[in-house]
Formats: sequence, C-alpha cells, structure tokens
Amino acid sequence: MTTWFESPDDAATRLREAGYLTDDATALTAYLAGALEKPLLVEGPAGVGKTELAKAVARAAGAELVRLQCYEGLDEARALYEWNYKKQLLRIQAAGGDQSWSETHDDIFTEEFLLTRPLLSAIRRDEPTVLLVDEVDKTDIEVEGLLLEVLSDFQVTIPELGTVTATRRPFVVLTSNASRELSEAVKRRCLFLHLDYPDAERERAIVTSQVPRLDDKVVAQLVDVVVRLRELELKKAPSIAESVDWARTLVALQVGDLDEATVARTLGVVLKHASDQQRAARELKLAAR
Repeated sequence: MTTWFESPDDAATRLREAGYLTDDATALTAYLAGALEKPLLVEGPAGVGKTELAKAVARAAGAELVRLQCYEGLDEARALYEWNYKKQLLRIQAAGGDQSWSETHDDIFTEEFLLTRPLLSAIRRDEPTVLLVDEVDKTDIEVEGLLLEVLSDFQVTIPELGTVTATRRPFVVLTSNASRELSEAVKRRCLFLHLDYPDAERERAIVTSQVPRLDDKVVAQLVDVVVRLRELELKKAPSIAESVDWARTLVALQVGDLDEATVARTLGVVLKHASDQQRAARELKLAAR
C-alpha cells in the first residue's frame, strides 16, 4: 500500500514544497484520502485550485498523473476502453476465413487490440498514480455508473477479458464546479472538500510564493483589487491562477505601484469578457471616489 502522506502536517508541508499552499481543511482531507484510500471529491467555483490540488499531490508523491477531462457526451469508449476495430478487421481479413468464429473471437479480443482510456489506465498501473477526473459535473449522469465500479472496488469489468482489479490503488481526485448535483451513490464513496476563493492573507501568500520578485506593496494592491472584482456580478470572476498571471505581468512591466491607470491597462489579464471589464472599470472608479 502506498503511503501518500504521513500526517496532515506532512501533507501541508509537501504540498507547499510542490507549489500548493493549503489551508488546514485541505491538508487534512488530502491526508485522509491517501490514508483511507478513498476518492476525494473537490467542489467549488472555477479557478480556486481544485485541479491544481491533484497535480500537486502527484508532484509531492512523485506519482504519475492520469487525467480524464469530462465533457458533455463523454462515453465509455473515451473514459474506460474501446476495441481497435480497424485492427481487428485487418486480422479477420488476414485469417482469410480459415478460422472458426470461436477461434477468431478469441484471437481478436485480446490485449493486443485493447485501447485503454484514463480510467482503465489508472487502474492497471503498478506505479503510484493520481487519477484526476476533472469537471465531473459536465458529464451525463449515465457516466457516473462507470465511475461507481471504479470508486467502489477499484476494478473494471471487460466482458471479453474479465475483471481488472487495481494492484495499487490510485489517489483519486474528482473535481466539480457544482453545475449540477452529483448522485448520492458517487458522493457516498468519496471524501468531500469544498474549496472557495482564499482570504486576502492567504492569496497574498500564494501570489508571493509564485511570483517572489513582485514587491509586497504591489502584491497587497493586486489582491485588494482582485477581492473587489470577485464581489462584482461578473460572468467570470478572477481565478487564483489569473491573480498569479497578473502578478507576473506587473513584474514584466516593472510596475512599482498598481494605480488606477495600470489596473485599466492590464485588466485583460484577469477579466476575459468585455462586459466584465466595462463593469469593473466603472465600479472601481466609483469606489475610488
């Protein structure tokens, strides 16, 4: 059995060394997910570090990251496995009808013709693996049935080959933006962590750790503006990653003071909709008066 973290403090330390600053709840839940070998469901708005948590666990543990990016219309063939039908057809044609169907069936439904997708790949790996099922709420509810077998017993049934059981359980992270409710069956099998935007103090620490060359005064000004932007009714609030991108932009421009003009010039780094930029410019000017 893989020991992912020795304790919550160890999780916090190693994730920090991997570039991810946690709060107490995140460190505790990450530790428990590894210790109990239970999947971790991380829910929260876009841009708060849900996906990055899985990547940081992989970096901290020296594990391989296997990612299943979910989307509407995702099916078993893209999530689990499918057969290489073209190669099977070529094999049947090459046999020239000299085999019985039973012999042909046994010949073409073998490992040679199996195309593994992320879920099956993660289950079959012998090395430490982090399985990231990203934005699971974007899939159709039927896809959750595929996940249940994996999350329940860490095994996958392939009718033609039998049941594949994990020899080393992966560290599983499911992320959700809560665009729809996940089934209770999936939730029951997971530990749950809600991530929200960090408070100003923690976001300053995150930005400073990622962009140490930016002056502390400018970091404080940047985070203050970002917090105010998130309070507005925008189509897309600034993510933590966009805060970091903004900090890198200010370093590149050699900005020593984040004044109103500089905010206006660089607002496109954090706001990607014209209507959001217009609203922000208007609201920030009103607040400055």
